[in-house]
Amino acid sequence: MFLFSEGYQPLKVPQWAQAFVLLLGGMEVGLSYFPFFACLSSEFRLVSSILGFSYSLTWFVLTILQISQCPHGQFLGRFETLIFYWPSLLCLGFLLGRFLYMFLKALPTHLGLEPQAEEKSVLEAHQAEHVKRLLRKPRPQEGEKSWFQARVYEWDPCFQFPSRMIGTLVLAFICLYLFIVMEFCVFLLVRDELDIFEDRLQSYLSHMNETGTLTPVILQVKELISVSKGAWVVTIFPASLTCISYLFHILACYRKHMKRLWAGDKDFLPQKFQSPSSAASVVAIARYSGWQIAYILWGYLIIHVVQSLCGVMLMYSLVLPILHHQGLEMLRGLGLGVLTLSVVVGLVVLQVWIAGRFFLQPKLGTADKQKPLALHNRRAFHNFNYFLFFYNVLLGLGACLFRLLISCLLGTWLIARIDRTIMQSGYEDADMGFKAWVGMLFVDHYHTNPVLVSFCHILITSHRDRKLQKTMKYWYLNQSAGPRVSARAQMRWLLLQTLVNNPRLIVLRKSKSGHGSREFAQILPTCSDC
Repeated sequence: MFLFSEGYQPLKVPQWAQAFVLLLGGMEVGLSYFPFFACLSSEFRLVSSILGFSYSLTWFVLTILQISQCPHGQFLGRFETLIFYWPSLLCLGFLLGRFLYMFLKALPTHLGLEPQAEEKSVLEAHQAEHVKRLLRKPRPQEGEKSWFQARVYEWDPCFQFPSRMIGTLVLAFICLYLFIVMEFCVFLLVRDELDIFEDRLQSYLSHMNETGTLTPVILQVKELISVSKGAWVVTIFPASLTCISYLFHILACYRKHMKRLWAGDKDFLPQKFQSPSSAASVVAIARYSGWQIAYILWGYLIIHVVQSLCGVMLMYSLVLPILHHQGLEMLRGLGLGVLTLSVVVGLVVLQVWIAGRFFLQPKLGTADKQKPLALHNRRAFHNFNYFLFFYNVLLGLGACLFRLLISCLLGTWLIARIDRTIMQSGYEDADMGFKAWVGMLFVDHYHTNPVLVSFCHILITSHRDRKLQKTMKYWYLNQSAGPRVSARAQMRWLLLQTLVNNPRLIVLRKSKSGHGSREFAQILPTCSDC
């Protein structure tokens, strides 16, 4: 950043102005990378490909020079700079190939060897295929789906993810990789400090000949440090794997939610999110990519911390007692805990069985799956309720703590999932990430709905054809070459054909004087038999 560049003192700003400093820094980074996007999206393909290739090659050469001048570092040792910068080299290499492809494709057109490319249609090919599939009669499923198709993901050729989602996914992968590397560097720094601290504790034990009053405490502290370091390193892989799976799962949820919105189904959204504000939705689609990456990074760190704590608890409850030759005591305590939990769960199940067996009226019919919700033996039920009241108070204390534990675990486990809210029902509005997800969905729904885009494509092409027909010289001579067909008669014939194929639409038509729907319905059977 220009405010923290080498050779300059950090600019001291008030705390309330830190947001503006971050905004200026983000704009500086965006300005340095803006030429890439400008050259990729420009209509002048030949010039933009040359400029984009030159700009990408400059960045690629400067990055190579930076890596070659300082290849090693103080945290990871050899090739530390390459470990940090190889994603940048990979992206710059992709851009070089992309601009070279653009140049080779635009050069024959510029030299006149190939005709000019036609104007891009509003309707994409996959959107047209989606509309065709809707108008086709559903075909029976050919063969059974595999486990991967049924449980994980099934390819749909009529759906295409927007470039924003693919770019967000790739950038999230790169940022997550860099975040994990930087976190590991910080861990190495903390580990070195802990090693120094352990050496001091060991020197104290050697000085006291391990007979001091603090010896047991020091040994436990050293053991805690060793276990914590091991648990932190071991849980790097499962935490990163969890976040990577979230990224792919978010794509699957995006497709599922978009298809449900296209079908007019909004029941998967909370009631207050089914009609979001237009301005808030536009802002949400601008926020989504950045917020998704930030949520993934924070989610990785929080999941890593929670998994490390679980690893430490597992070590102290199962592994260390065995290493300290206390396996029998550990098994005895574990068995006692399992037995206590089994008794509690058994009493809960027993209450449900007694209620269904003695306090509900019998089934009304043999085909009923369960008994009706109608009390039977009310006096016995009131006694049952009274004597279990005091036990259920104590059971409720444990149930409340269990509820808190499950909420914390699910909240930390799903914190990176921006596609679902972790708030309670009625408080979803406080989840800003979920609001950004919903707003982005509605913007994409209104701008990429295949049925709506197909309708707009038909209007645009028909208007263009009529305009072209009117501007043709001697267009009336071209029209007189064949029999003249009235546009009104053609429209009525298409209407008749539609109503013959869909008789249920007749009752929905607005009836006119002298032409009732009943008379029209009597004519249709004779027309359909023809």
